[in-house]
Amino acid sequence: MVVRAAVRHLRDHRRRAADRRFGARLIGAAVVAAVAAVPFALLLVLVEGQWRPLRRLDAGAAERLHHTAVTHPAWTGVLRFLSDWVWDPAVLRTAVALVTVWLLYRRAWRLAAWSAVTAVAGGLIGLLVKTVVERARPSLEDPVAHAPGFSFPSGHAMTATTSFAVLLLVLLPLAPRAWRPLCWGVAVVSVLGVGFTRVALGVHWFSDVVGGWLLGLAVVTLTAWAFEAWRAEAGRGHAEVSDGLEPELVGAHPEP
Repeated sequence: MVVRAAVRHLRDHRRRAADRRFGARLIGAAVVAAVAAVPFALLLVLVEGQWRPLRRLDAGAAERLHHTAVTHPAWTGVLRFLSDWVWDPAVLRTAVALVTVWLLYRRAWRLAAWSAVTAVAGGLIGLLVKTVVERARPSLEDPVAHAPGFSFPSGHAMTATTSFAVLLLVLLPLAPRAWRPLCWGVAVVSVLGVGFTRVALGVHWFSDVVGGWLLGLAVVTLTAWAFEAWRAEAGRGHAEVSDGLEPELVGAHPEP
């Protein structure tokens, strides 16, 4: 009995220590992502201002897609509906918030923390970079849509990247294995679709969307790395990305 209690105490001590390091890594990952976002954004602004091929690419994509949007109002209406309702950042953030609350209900505390930190860090970093860069949105004749604020990076593209990554990596263990490629496909198509609608509606340059995708991916990668490091230190083993961050979520008690 004494030996068993000592072993249990040692295991609990190691888990608490791993939890503290996990929290520190989550915060550290968010800070690293924020620090990396500023020079990245400044670099892209310099490229946008001096590298003519990128300027031509942005202008060409905006002009061609805007012409299509003006001459096909029904198609434009569909894009506006997708951008303003289905893929709107508020809708995606609400979905992530509901999933986070569900994780708390399941007592999956660490996974809930990862979900919340990833979503909040993504939003704050995107706002920070927009404020630093202050890039103007496209100015087109006869615009079909309007958006407030600065242009780089695309908030829609960045939010879509972080939100669909959270939803996918959290809920994937609950999906039958045969359906998981479909889940990945829906997530990828949605993220790409968000970027396409923003350029097609004339409210973002193509490079804005790419910047949003890259920054969102950086945030997810850093926070997921922190979560994976906690799993290793807590003795829970490596989880394949194809199985989600916490495969044990399908059990009755995901985090004993």
